[in-house]
Amino acid sequence: MIDPVVDAEWLAANRDGVVLADVRWYLDGRSGLQAYEKGHLPGAVFIDLDTALARHGSAAEGRHPLPEPDVFAAAMAAAGIGDETRVIAYDDAGGVIAARLVWMLRATGHDAALLDGGVKAWTGDLVTEVPEVRPATFTARDWPAARIATLEEAVTGPVVLDARDRSRFRGDEEPVDPRPGHIPGARNLPCRENLTADGRFLPVADLRERFAAAGADGSAEVISYCGSGVTACHNLIAMEHAGLGEGRLFPGSWSQYANTGRPAATGD
Repeated sequence: MIDPVVDAEWLAANRDGVVLADVRWYLDGRSGLQAYEKGHLPGAVFIDLDTALARHGSAAEGRHPLPEPDVFAAAMAAAGIGDETRVIAYDDAGGVIAARLVWMLRATGHDAALLDGGVKAWTGDLVTEVPEVRPATFTARDWPAARIATLEEAVTGPVVLDARDRSRFRGDEEPVDPRPGHIPGARNLPCRENLTADGRFLPVADLRERFAAAGADGSAEVISYCGSGVTACHNLIAMEHAGLGEGRLFPGSWSQYANTGRPAATGD
């Protein structure tokens, strides 16, 4: 399996052997599909987060629970992604959204990686033509228990990382979920701080130092969460890229926890 992060040079050398997936999505309600239609990498297919990478949310499960395996499989097959397809995913936010697709594919044994830098890393022209897709065969596989954490495990885990921005972790603001704060005992590791100013990943040595400072040095199990289980995947991809293991995703994340009667921590 390839490294979970590849650069534009790797993509140029291996373009004929991959499917490019555009996974743009915006918390503020803008349309990722419209962004794709205005211009995307040549040959890229659009993957919709809300229908392909999640099912309808609820207070009990969070805003973006993982889809049923057969729904995910059908979406991948319709996009031309098969069991043996190598997928390179990107967005325009340093991979914090596209990481959800990459994590889902890798967790189920498929070859997938983030394009480091996303749209900005592409030096050629963007196109508006939608590629003709030949449906593929993608076998539905259950989400592996070893890669998923429950709410109870997120409360008791030895190292629990919150990927949200610092203001939301502290409880200074909460624009989406029912109440502010974080899971008691969690440590804040904002996923956007895995990146340099140009949207590319920090050097591996810097990532390792950053994760180790939060207790994720490869010696203990790590559970990652965020608002709804999407950007938390970016921390998991960064961990794997840095050689610190795979970690586990708490899909319900704060949007599930905040709807319980459990205590919320605030501050740093």
